[in-house]
Amino acid sequence: MILNFIDGQYREGRAGQTFDNINPVDGSLIAKVSAAGREDVDDAVRAAREALNGPWASLKLAQRCDLLYAVAAEIDRRADDFLAAEIADTGKPHALASHLDIPRGAANFRVFADAVRNVATEAFTWHAPDGKPALNYALRRPKGVVAVVCPWNLPLLLMTWKVGPALACGNTVVVKPSEETPATAALLGEVMNAVGIPKGVYNVVHGFGPDSAGEFLTTHPGIDAITFTGETQTGAAIIRASAGGIKPVSMELGGKNPAIVFADADLGVTLAGLTRSVFENTGQVCLGTERVYVQRPVYEAVVQRLADAARRLQPGRPDAPGTTFGPLISATHQRKVLDYYELARQEGGTAVVGGGVPDMPAELRSGFWIEPTVWTGLSHQSRTAREEIFGPCCAVIPFDTEPEALAMANDTAYGLAASVYTRDLDRAHRVSAALRVGVTWVNTWFLRDLRTAFGGSGASGIGREGGVHSLEFYTELSNICIKLHGAEA
Repeated sequence: MILNFIDGQYREGRAGQTFDNINPVDGSLIAKVSAAGREDVDDAVRAAREALNGPWASLKLAQRCDLLYAVAAEIDRRADDFLAAEIADTGKPHALASHLDIPRGAANFRVFADAVRNVATEAFTWHAPDGKPALNYALRRPKGVVAVVCPWNLPLLLMTWKVGPALACGNTVVVKPSEETPATAALLGEVMNAVGIPKGVYNVVHGFGPDSAGEFLTTHPGIDAITFTGETQTGAAIIRASAGGIKPVSMELGGKNPAIVFADADLGVTLAGLTRSVFENTGQVCLGTERVYVQRPVYEAVVQRLADAARRLQPGRPDAPGTTFGPLISATHQRKVLDYYELARQEGGTAVVGGGVPDMPAELRSGFWIEPTVWTGLSHQSRTAREEIFGPCCAVIPFDTEPEALAMANDTAYGLAASVYTRDLDRAHRVSAALRVGVTWVNTWFLRDLRTAFGGSGASGIGREGGVHSLEFYTELSNICIKLHGAEA
C-alpha cells in the first residue's frame, strides 16, 4: 500500500479509506493508496507548522542547502527505485523517464539550493530630508507552510520543481500528488528521512480534489501559500478557495501552444522539434504543441514528414526494446482524447495519420493507448484547434504572411509557450517578441535553463517560477531601514 507521509512517518488515513493506483500500460492494479481525510490533512499542516517554527528554522542557510544537496544525491543513488515507481504510475518509456524525469527531480534541489545561496537582495543608501544618510536593505523570510498540488504528467519533476525552492527558502510543505501518480512523492519521504531532513518539513497526503485531500489542503487556514500545476478549471477553483484567506498563489495551468514554421526554416531541425513537442510523453506536456502554423510553400512537406515521424513511434511496454511511445494516463483521459478525435472529424478534419486506438498485443489491450495523430483541414476557429486536448495530436494549418501567423497564434485564451522555426534572425526576434506567451523557443523545444522565468498568462496561469522568480514567490521580502547619524562633532 502507498501511504501518506506525515511528520516523518508513513501512516494510513484515519478513516481507513483507499483508492486504486492503476497501471496505464495494461490496466492492472499497481497498489492501493491510503486516502487522507480532513483530520490527516490537519495533522500534516500541524506537523509542517511545528517544523517551520522549530528545527527547520534553527538551521543556518548553509546547513539547509547542504541538506538539499544530500536529498539530490540520495535521489541519484536511488534512481532505479524512482524510475520504477514513475514508470509504473505513468507508463512512459524507460528512456524518457531515465533521461528527463528522474535527473531533473534531483537537479531541482541543487539548482534552488544554489539560487538561495547566491541571489542577492537589494540594498540602497540615500539621504533623508535632514541630510543624514540612511541604509535600506532587504531580508528574505519564508512564506510559511506551502501547499504543493502536483500534476500527473511529470510527477517527480514538477513536484520537486516546487518543493526544491520552497525548502531552500526555509518553508515547510504539504504535498498533494495527483491521485493518478502517488508513488514518487511518497518515496521521497524515505529520502528525506535518510538524509536527516527534520520531521514535518516534508509531508505528503493522498487523495482527490473536491471534498477530498486537495480541497482540505487548499482551504486549510494553516496554509500560507499555494502552488499548483494542472488544468485551468482546477486552478480557478483553487484560486476561488484561497481568496478568503488572502493567500498568495502560483498557478501554472493549461495551454494550447502554437508552433510557427516559416518557409525558410531548416526542415530537419523543425521536424525534430515538432516531433518532440507534439508527441513526447504521449502529448501529455503542458508546453506541448497542438497548433502548427506552416507557411504555404513548405506546408505539404511538413505535414508528410510529421506524419511519417508519428508512424515511426513504437508503442509498447516501457522497458521493451524500441519502445518510444507510452499510453495515456487513465481510461478517463483516453476517453477525453478520443472524443476530441471524433470532434475533429465532425469539424472537417482529416487524420493524415492516427485518429484512434492502436492495435496492441492482447496483454496490453486493457491499457489506455492512443494513436499519435496529425490533422489537416481544420479551421483555426474549430474547437479542436482552440481547446486543450493534452494528447499526442496537432492541427496543421497553412498561412501566407507573418502577420497572419501571429494573429492566429495569439488568438487564444491561453498564453503558456510557443515555438518559432526560421533561419531569419531578425524575424526570430521580431516574432518572438510579438507572441503573448511566457516561453518562446526558436528552432528548438523544451530547452530549459532553470534560472529563467517560467509561467503563463491569461488562462495559462498566474506568476513566474524559476531562478530568482521562485525565490520571490517562496519568500516574503522585509525591508530594513537604518538612519545613520554620522560622527559626532
